[in-house]
Amino acid sequence: MTDWQHGFYKHDPQTRRRLITSGLGLPTSVTTQLAAGSSSLGNELIENYLTDYRLPEGVALGLVVNDHSYVVPMVVEEPSVIAAACNGAQRVARSGGFHAPKQHRELVGQVVLTDVVAPEKVKKQLLAQRTHLLAVANAAHPSMQRRGGGAKHLTVRIPGNFVSLDLGIDVCQAMGANSVNTMVEAVARELTAQGYHVLTAILSNFATQSLQAVTCDVEFASLATQQMPGQAVAHRIAQLSALAQADPYRAATHNKGIMNGIDAVMVASGNDWRAIESGAHAYAARDGQYRGLSTWHVIGQHLHGELTVPLPVGVVGGSIGLNPLTKLNYQISRIKTAEELAAVTASIGLAQNLAALRALATTGIQAGHMKLQYRSLAVSVGATPAEVPLVVAQLAKKPHVDQEQARQVLKAIRKEQQ
Repeated sequence: MTDWQHGFYKHDPQTRRRLITSGLGLPTSVTTQLAAGSSSLGNELIENYLTDYRLPEGVALGLVVNDHSYVVPMVVEEPSVIAAACNGAQRVARSGGFHAPKQHRELVGQVVLTDVVAPEKVKKQLLAQRTHLLAVANAAHPSMQRRGGGAKHLTVRIPGNFVSLDLGIDVCQAMGANSVNTMVEAVARELTAQGYHVLTAILSNFATQSLQAVTCDVEFASLATQQMPGQAVAHRIAQLSALAQADPYRAATHNKGIMNGIDAVMVASGNDWRAIESGAHAYAARDGQYRGLSTWHVIGQHLHGELTVPLPVGVVGGSIGLNPLTKLNYQISRIKTAEELAAVTASIGLAQNLAALRALATTGIQAGHMKLQYRSLAVSVGATPAEVPLVVAQLAKKPHVDQEQARQVLKAIRKEQQ
């Protein structure tokens, strides 16, 4: 660590920006640019704050969940994500929309014991203390219990050479990580005092007690293209779904498409998208093989889709109440509860999945992707907002497109306009 890095976190943001610019030999314009994008809130949220890194925000339109229409804010940098969410949502809406039952919500907090000589005996001892240990957990966070939440269940597992005491904790409308950690650490202290060897006490992001299911039925007519009837498209989507259940290589990309939508909603709603992502992928491998999170089947004259995913979301807590834009996003979506947010988020994930699979089953994924990528390519070569559609129109006519070609197209357009 060089001299300028020592005690970096102790300085104010303005000093940090100067230090990093001079320390790395960067032009002074870097300091100016970092300062221009900074905010007072950012320094309160993270360590070694320099500036705010901004991502585009848009909205998914046409999403119908449980007979209610939503406008859903999404934050993402990939051009095709919101377009796909809208595409899938509107196709499903024409067939009645998504159906998502109210979520049962509990987080799992682990207290893990090590150096256990007789695991089965210890398991019985811990289960015998269920009432006492739940009381210890709730005493560590009494306000949670007053709101109707708190530690509700206690189970004990024996993974490998360890014993894991798992608390099921209702965190009400919050994301709840800090609450859970406070409660399991209290239980850990109690067990340590009893002579057990506690290795760790922490929330698990494998939120199997906060699963959200969603289903939809899509009429064949809503899947048809000019070249392929809807029934044929539906059967190809069902085959792609079966492939994602059998082949982890396909499943990873299948699930990435689902998480494109889910992550974007999580960022916009101020939730911990990293926790959601890790839990979703763990759930996809719950039976020992990594599989697609969603399934699609042809049933009668419809394509039937199902998705179940852990969604321990919150509408309060964390950075949700601190970021003005996050609060504004809840005004746009009109989502009031964590259960409602989970239902909408899962529906966006399934909508995203439908759009991706339909593209794969028909024209291929790249055709739609590239139409949207052309805009980014035009901007990257310096096209103004007025020039972007002109460049995109020219690029769409070409069999192969790269940055140099985009540059030449822009040059030609500007020459014509002189």
